[in-house]
Amino acid sequence: MNRIVFAAAVSIWAIFVFPSCSERSVYNSNVDIPKETWSADSIATFRVNITDTTSVHNVYINLRNTTSYPNSNLYLFIQTSSPNGAMLRDTMECVLADQRGRWLGKGFGALRDNQIPYKRYIRFPEAGTYEFSIQQGMRTNQLKGIASVGIRIEKTKL
Repeated sequence: MNRIVFAAAVSIWAIFVFPSCSERSVYNSNVDIPKETWSADSIATFRVNITDTTSVHNVYINLRNTTSYPNSNLYLFIQTSSPNGAMLRDTMECVLADQRGRWLGKGFGALRDNQIPYKRYIRFPEAGTYEFSIQQGMRTNQLKGIASVGIRIEKTKL
């Protein structure tokens, strides 16, 4: 009987919580890295159709690493192309473990998921397709321990 009550409570909670999350989400996509080894010349590309130029957005980088990843951080090269052809290239450091070597992010077992802020409180200046390209910027050609990379864009309030 207690299991039925618990299941009903969780179902009701999910009905109210998940729709509010999906209303904020504009885009969320990830690319799996084959054999959890990210080649230096491999670029993950995401094409995002933006229609709302008045709302404020946050952009996050989604990273999934294994606990066998040999570093505590990861440098990324991120290139953004706007519908009018303008390009922006950033270098971003993603901290994946604390100073004691404990993995950050959510997860259990051998995988950790991190959602790292990239751009906060931005407005897209024009409607159209934006392209985000993400490349690992570490000094190794075959970077082991990265399972997936992605991007999430959500509406937010100031």
